[in-house]
Amino acid sequence: MHIRIASTNCRLDDNLDDRLNPMSPTETRKLAHRLIDHMAPGQVAAVVGLLEAMIDPVTRSLANALFDDEPVTEEDLRDIAESREWLKHNKAIPKEEVLADFGLTSEDFERMGRTPLDSLGSNP
Repeated sequence: MHIRIASTNCRLDDNLDDRLNPMSPTETRKLAHRLIDHMAPGQVAAVVGLLEAMIDPVTRSLANALFDDEPVTEEDLRDIAESREWLKHNKAIPKEEVLADFGLTSEDFERMGRTPLDSLGSNP
C-alpha cells in the first residue's frame, strides 16, 4: 500500500525506510481524480469551488485581498452619493482612457496586479 502525499507531490511506501519518490504530473492528476471519486457530494462541491478559485485570477485576488475593516464615514457616503448622481448625467469613463491619462495600458495594469510589491522595491 502507498500513502500519497499530494501536497508535496510525492509518494511514500508504508515502510519508513523507503525514500520519497516524485509523482509525475500525470500521476498527480490521476490521484486527484481517484480522491474525488471517493468524496461525498458536499466535499466534491467544496473542492470544485476551491479549484475554481485557484484557476480564476480575479477570485484568487479577492481571496488574497486584505479585509477592509475601516468603517464607512459620512464623507464616504457623501462621495458615493455624489458619484452616483454624476453617473446619472454623464457617461462612465472607460478604464482604458483613465489608464492612458497615466501613460498606462491595460496590459501594464494587469501586470502590475500580478507583480509582487517587494520585487519593485516598494516594501521595506
